[in-house]
Amino acid sequence: MGTNDDAAEKILDGITVVDLTTFVTGGFATLMLANQGAEVIKVERPELGDDNRHSGPPFVEPNEEYDGPGRTADANGESPYFWTINYDKLSVEFNLKTDSGLEALYDLVEEADVVVENFRPGTAERLGIGYDDLRELNDDLVYCSISAFGETGPWSSRPGYDLLVQGTSGIMSVTGPEGGDPVKVGLPQTDLITAMWAAFGIVGSLFRRELTGDGDRIEIGMHDAALPWLTKQAGKAFVGEETTRMGTKDPVLSPYQAYPTADGYLNVGCANQKLWSELCEAIDRPDLIDDERFASNPDRVANMDELEEELSAVFRERPTEEWVDLLAEDHGLPVGPVYDVATALDNEQTEARDVIREIEHPALGTVPVIEHPLNYEHATAGFDEAPPLLGEDTEAILDGLGYDAEDIDRLREEGAIPDDE
Repeated sequence: MGTNDDAAEKILDGITVVDLTTFVTGGFATLMLANQGAEVIKVERPELGDDNRHSGPPFVEPNEEYDGPGRTADANGESPYFWTINYDKLSVEFNLKTDSGLEALYDLVEEADVVVENFRPGTAERLGIGYDDLRELNDDLVYCSISAFGETGPWSSRPGYDLLVQGTSGIMSVTGPEGGDPVKVGLPQTDLITAMWAAFGIVGSLFRRELTGDGDRIEIGMHDAALPWLTKQAGKAFVGEETTRMGTKDPVLSPYQAYPTADGYLNVGCANQKLWSELCEAIDRPDLIDDERFASNPDRVANMDELEEELSAVFRERPTEEWVDLLAEDHGLPVGPVYDVATALDNEQTEARDVIREIEHPALGTVPVIEHPLNYEHATAGFDEAPPLLGEDTEAILDGLGYDAEDIDRLREEGAIPDDE
């Protein structure tokens, strides 16, 4: 990503993050920190690693000739899903159920700025790596705990994943076709929501530490994290109105949905009066402007089904690209295509913004990377390194902590780190 300042650095240069998490919530939070320059060290279970390493298929086989440090955790190879959450990180394997593995982690934490964990409440304390344990080693530590339902309340001991929280948060109740079954959003939405709150809280705590010199603990429940995102649906519930599944329709705006075209779908977001009138003129339906059913946005919302019937009949007459050219390009109206994922990742706009790049990977040649969207005027951002192989950096990190070859051999003998392959 570009900058006008030749001396610019990344915002979090010099910050070290110890990532004790698995799967997506903590992993995406620390990915955001890595993108901004933090050194993120994943502490993984020996041999198994992060559960997300096994998320597949698909898997990609490493180059047979690679003989460097680290290895794939899954016999099938590398998971592309794992890549998308772990660019620019380092990986060490510590067995935290051994005394020497725990001591190695303690040595790492003494030099760190941030620790992130997403164990079920109480687990970190049982392992000896809770906030109080680690604060004894590093009193200005920023410590972030993530769990499904938080550490208080009747659900606090429950396990949870994105699917469960999409259900408890109400998201599934307003997602899916009208009159149909509840539908999960087609990506791990509550994992990612929680991750972004965590990264926001960590950066806020680091800023506060700069002002006060004090560390802090951040505690986040996924269920709590999802609720603020209900916005307009919450607004309806607050005044006793029912919230329902509406397909692509919107509860308070119209037209604001997807319409079928001759070869696909077109999203139309012309909900204010000016845009509505301009849309009617552009599609050669000026009669709709004077139709009392559609006179104002509240009228259009009240008569949404009738409006959908009128506009669908028009949009089915041409393919999506023709409508986009006419309405978005020629008339400047907010309409756009509905792309599949492959097309979203590979189109002229994505390419022009340099969002998808390739990064060299020691065992795979190159891997694609999705860049994060922050572009600064006086700082840089972006990923520099491929996601790590399991345990790729164990010896290098230990060496940096002052462990010599004899110490590392002792850790192997005691089961704190894996034997050489």
